[in-house]
Amino acid sequence: MSRIAVISDSHDNIWNLDQALAAVRESGAETLLHCGDLCAPFIIHRLAQGFPGPIHIIFGNNDADGRLITQNAADHDARVHLHGIYAELTLGNRQIAMIHYPEPARRIAESGKIHLTCYGHDHTKHVEQVGDNWLVNPGELMGMKGDPTWALYDTDAHTVELMGVAGT
Repeated sequence: MSRIAVISDSHDNIWNLDQALAAVRESGAETLLHCGDLCAPFIIHRLAQGFPGPIHIIFGNNDADGRLITQNAADHDARVHLHGIYAELTLGNRQIAMIHYPEPARRIAESGKIHLTCYGHDHTKHVEQVGDNWLVNPGELMGMKGDPTWALYDTDAHTVELMGVAGT
């Protein structure tokens, strides 16, 4: 594995989500991470239809219908993984953490045990190297604070790049 796409705060903006997923597919990303605030449970289906690989999702503060989100994820077999409010994953020999909130994300990155710590919540794109690790908010797909963005992490090169969403 070498490329992981990171998105967050889609907030039911299916138009930006669809364009982001097209860009993610074009980038060659093998895995997709969503850092919370899907909002409506139907977004699970949209993610699964728009991205062919494994999808890892954590809950944000606006993901209220956990029961239906869980049911919808189950429709996509083992490809859509719900992790609750926090996840630690090993992908491409890298340790990756996902949490919705910036404050704990910073503490996790500062621990030095995680190569990539992803978060969302404040809708503000942010890429910072903390020691030898990355602290990344891919920005928002919602479009509330400006142009929607997502991030692409290369596990081999250990690099992060912020990407815009076409058409915005």
